[in-house]
Amino acid sequence: MTGSDRHDESDERPEKRTGGRHSGPPADDALPATPNIAHDVTDADAADEIRTPTRALPIVPDSDDAGSEPTVARENRETIVQNNDDDLDEATMAIQTITPDGNADGVVDDDVVDLATAPVAQETPKTSDTATDRTAALLQAARAWLNQDPDPETQAQLRALINAVDDGDTVALSNLHSRFDTRLAFGTAGLRGEIAAGPNRMNRVLVSQTAAGLATYLRRHAAPGVTPSVVIGYDGRKNSQIFATDTAALMAGAGVRAILLPRLLPTPVLAFAVRHLDASCGVMVTASHNPPNDNGYKVYLGGANNGAQIVSPDDKAISDEILRVAADEHVPHLPRGSYETADEDVVQAYIIQTAGLAHTPRAQVNAVYTAMHGVGWDTTRRVLEKAGFDLPTLVDAQIAPDAAFPTVAFPNPEEPGAMDLAYETAREVSAELIIANDPDADRLAVAIPDLSSASGYRRLSGNEVGAILGWRAAALAASPDGDTDGGRAENTGTLACSIVSSPALHAVADAYGLRFVETLTGFKWVSRVPDLIYGFEEALGYLVNPDTVRDKDGISAAVVLLSLVSDLKSEGKTLAGYLDLFSEKFGHFASGQISVRVSELSTIALVMTRLRESPPTHVGRIRVDEIDDFRWGFGDLPPSDVLRIRLTDGSRVMVRPSGTEPKLKVYIDTRCTVGTLVERRSAAQAALDELDRGMRALIA
Repeated sequence: MTGSDRHDESDERPEKRTGGRHSGPPADDALPATPNIAHDVTDADAADEIRTPTRALPIVPDSDDAGSEPTVARENRETIVQNNDDDLDEATMAIQTITPDGNADGVVDDDVVDLATAPVAQETPKTSDTATDRTAALLQAARAWLNQDPDPETQAQLRALINAVDDGDTVALSNLHSRFDTRLAFGTAGLRGEIAAGPNRMNRVLVSQTAAGLATYLRRHAAPGVTPSVVIGYDGRKNSQIFATDTAALMAGAGVRAILLPRLLPTPVLAFAVRHLDASCGVMVTASHNPPNDNGYKVYLGGANNGAQIVSPDDKAISDEILRVAADEHVPHLPRGSYETADEDVVQAYIIQTAGLAHTPRAQVNAVYTAMHGVGWDTTRRVLEKAGFDLPTLVDAQIAPDAAFPTVAFPNPEEPGAMDLAYETAREVSAELIIANDPDADRLAVAIPDLSSASGYRRLSGNEVGAILGWRAAALAASPDGDTDGGRAENTGTLACSIVSSPALHAVADAYGLRFVETLTGFKWVSRVPDLIYGFEEALGYLVNPDTVRDKDGISAAVVLLSLVSDLKSEGKTLAGYLDLFSEKFGHFASGQISVRVSELSTIALVMTRLRESPPTHVGRIRVDEIDDFRWGFGDLPPSDVLRIRLTDGSRVMVRPSGTEPKLKVYIDTRCTVGTLVERRSAAQAALDELDRGMRALIA
């Protein structure tokens, strides 16, 4: 941005908040024109307003400020970009609204080559010259792809589709368009998609092109005379090991030192290995907790990036190299080489450092554990043994890696029903705690006894777990003995969370004199915060050991949580009681989420435009104070399609499109700091319910 393009921030931000402000966009001539949204509002029968979260009172009318208009605060940025985030990890659900929240050598079979050049048995019915030409081009692209596909399964898929299109099957034609009209985009969350043939799916051709492009990027960015290196991990999903070994062989063939982890392992071990082995890059083949037939490709960078996931502009530079390979190279002709296989020392080093996060248990905890058919248990078991904890009771049906995920509709602990077997096991042994990893073990779910629940247990939200782990981190930073009532400590580190996570962590940071930073959605941002001592994201992601791993880690978080519960038990306390103490000390925070799936992405754009051009004065009966628009960036954050609605009662609503799915997502957070614990809970929940109703009406 040139000097002439830059405006003083004081011109963009109001000096102080007043009821109903909505600022305009940056005044730069270079920026897109935006409709004037500062218009008069006349609301003769203005809605009753609620101010309960900070007053612990019942909902009462308060219309003194009714009709005043909120302000959208924007900061000047030159470029508008899409927020690519960890929504790649979401399971796709066919529902309208959710509220919580092969051939290894690369040789192509002869029959495939023959098919690609064989005459068409029957021409596709012609509807127009343009349609005929488009279908012919599509078939040519499909045959070219088939001609370089080393996987018998995806070969058969594509062969069948081509034959069906030749026979005039319009459904097959639509399917083929879905696979070839676009390409699975490589971004800051890497790649993720369904395993199937074609450039818009995950398969060996796409992975090979990605590996070759990434290798070129690493060579171009290596210091003179230095051979770049990559460490590669994989989980237990379908094709994970195949994609990983393809990557290792192609990296080695391209002149990159390639190190394959010794066996299927959790994502946090790969993230650890990037730093431990001082590698230039890390690749993890996983789709986290996506549906069974999905897989993905996460990329980390070493050196100055400290083993964090890629962010812009590295993602664009890597993507450019991948597209060049796809355009100019033939996968069977890409050189392959010999790669190394790491020994168990790297795994053992992770175990030792992770176990060291907990002191000797002061009391053993009767816990239940599930791996959700993933790869978490073996490493978790070894960490717990090293730390001195008794091993938990296992959910036997979910403990071994199984790419079919047979006992769950989606292998995501957040999904309804996913924890049912864990609840059943916990009831059998009267467990005090349930801990669950997602399939690649980078996330942690926690449940505690709850007699009011039909299952006998309640899964804590990611915000609840994030808050109490943040309290523990702050207390340890403030006083080495971990006194949670300790005094303030200045400049001892930073607590961080994403902008859609609970403001509770900010309250903890303030209470302990720590810095607090909000980031865009995605752990790639949280993990890069300077002087970080703890970070979390509401989607069950926690970073408790940033000196060891620069990514969310469900195993280290489990160890730290067990240590906390052990300490509480030794004092005759429970985790439920600890949550109550948190509410008494910092205020009670309540969170909710609305996720609306749409059939057309344009619907989401229309809703976001409507909220910007006609900003609400109220959400339900709670008056809007101001609206922060992140389109041009906000504060130190880069541009993102996000709106933050601040309410006069201290509540907050975040609205944003999903980064990868046709969903509009709304995050609601309320807080009450006065009254008894019961009054605080009631007030915060009342405001949450009101904002939920109001936002559903606004986005309908």
